[in-house]
Amino acid sequence: MASKGLACFIFRFLRRPQNRLRSPTAEQIFASWPDVDTDSAGLGNDATVPLSPEQLDWSNIIFVMEKTHRNKLASKFQRHLNGKRFICLDIPDEYEFMQPELIKLLEAKAGKFLR
Repeated sequence: MASKGLACFIFRFLRRPQNRLRSPTAEQIFASWPDVDTDSAGLGNDATVPLSPEQLDWSNIIFVMEKTHRNKLASKFQRHLNGKRFICLDIPDEYEFMQPELIKLLEAKAGKFLR
C-alpha cells in the first residue's frame, strides 16, 4: 500500500512558538498510524525544531492549530505552499505534552483526515 505521505503538524502559535507541546504530541501519536508519516516544526525563531521549506515540500497535509498560524505560515513560506492542503484544528494552547485530553482532540479532529 502506498504511503499517504507526510502529515506536517505545524502547530505554532504566537504565545509559544517553540514546538514543545501540541505538535510533538501529534507527531508522536500519529507516527504509529499505518501509512502515515509525521513531522512537526515551529514557526518561531526560537522553535525547538524550526520549520524548513523541505518539510513543506515533503508534506501533503499541513495542520495548524489556529487560523492566524496559517497566515503566519503563508507570509513566511508562500512559495512552498502551492497545492498544499491546510486544516485548522482549532485546538487552544492549554494542554501539556501527551495530555490525554489533547490526544483525544487530536485523534478526533486530525484523525479523520489521515484515515
